[in-house]
Amino acid sequence: MKPLSAIFGMLLILCHAILCLADSTRTTLDVWPGKAPGETGTMGEEQAKTAKQPDGSTAITSLTNVSKPTLLVCRPDAAKITRAAVLVFPGGGYNNLAWDHEGEQVARWLNSMGVTAAVLKYRVPRREGSPKDQPPIQALMDAQRSISFVRSKATEWGLDAKRIGVLGFSAGGHLAAWSATNFDKRAYDKIDATDEASCRPDFAVMVYPGGVIKRGAHELSPEIHVTSQTPPCFFAHANDDKVSPENSVAMYLALRSAKVPAELHIYAAGGHGFGLRPTGMPSATWPDRCEAWFHTMGVIDSKK
Repeated sequence: MKPLSAIFGMLLILCHAILCLADSTRTTLDVWPGKAPGETGTMGEEQAKTAKQPDGSTAITSLTNVSKPTLLVCRPDAAKITRAAVLVFPGGGYNNLAWDHEGEQVARWLNSMGVTAAVLKYRVPRREGSPKDQPPIQALMDAQRSISFVRSKATEWGLDAKRIGVLGFSAGGHLAAWSATNFDKRAYDKIDATDEASCRPDFAVMVYPGGVIKRGAHELSPEIHVTSQTPPCFFAHANDDKVSPENSVAMYLALRSAKVPAELHIYAAGGHGFGLRPTGMPSATWPDRCEAWFHTMGVIDSKK
């Protein structure tokens, strides 16, 4: 019979293995190997707002003063896993990040379909000295680097390097559109082997995106460069959104002219910021439409 100390040691090893297995489905990784490029001015300490959830847990509802971008990588259950991955860009007007509502909740939804999710904590708010009439370039840097990062891990993580997309809400929707139309030139100088992997998303989902059209105009913002090489796109917007659905419509029409596959849903009601909430409004059906689109485009399929 083994001594109690040996048995206790074995139990500790077993407990550690179980904890590692549980944690293996959620991992937080740094986007940059050191200080992120493009920093200007000074930034205070990162701030997080939390709130109690119906199940009694506490969730981070908002993040700001982000200076160290990270990716929260969430893997599906082994029985469901597909080889597709989606980078999630929460909204917040480039001032903060709606971390739970448009980040972690979305990751759980993607995981339910067998899709690996990587929620990007990109830099907000706008840096000191940044042009106020342009979106903050640091966010694009973080997005481009993150797409390359996930693609560079495709073999290690069991992903298909040709099924890596982006999904964004509100300002995060703009970031998704921005990264989907600016992959031909990085917003930063390559720094290591990770940047050898393409930063072009294979598909893009924009949910109530803002800033895609010029303020007070009906044409695309100058940083949104739709071409025939732009990846397939999906849009969901509510007609009564204070952030005009013309943002989605204008880009959809540009994609159609460029002969890029695209799907557009303008719902009668839903307002702004509905996320995945079961509101009973027409806009609440967008996740089902998006899942069907994933199947149509071959992002996920029965063969996994």
